[in-house]
Amino acid sequence: MYTIGQVSEMFNIPISTLRYYDKEGFFPNMERQSGIRKFSDAEISALHIIECLKCSGLEIKEIKQFMEMTTKGAETYEARKKLFETRRAAVEAEIAQLQKTLDMLKYKCWYYETAIKDGNEDGIKAMLPDNLPPEIQKLYDNGSGHTA
Repeated sequence: MYTIGQVSEMFNIPISTLRYYDKEGFFPNMERQSGIRKFSDAEISALHIIECLKCSGLEIKEIKQFMEMTTKGAETYEARKKLFETRRAAVEAEIAQLQKTLDMLKYKCWYYETAIKDGNEDGIKAMLPDNLPPEIQKLYDNGSGHTA
């Protein structure tokens, strides 16, 4: 069993947020000793899921709906699975977009390192759009190939 302070530190979540989650019913079976919340492994597990869903872009009201589904047992398995599939697809799309951004940043770092070394951009511009070094070409192609 963990105190609210310990859980706050463990997850780097303000105590007020943990109290809010409790008030919203996210921890329906939480024990209390003399009115003091005691977090069990079940609440810790629930917090991992809550934080995952928050990071995936779900809003608190949607997380609350999910948490309510968990109390209804097997009849909500399909809906819960669909929620996670939808969030997974959204996160995968975000990762793909971030990878394009990262590739463009890497390409531009190479671009300006080369321009600084050469003293101008002429050599780079002569290689564009499809005669760059192979590893740089991949970055350029994935990053959409814009120069500035």
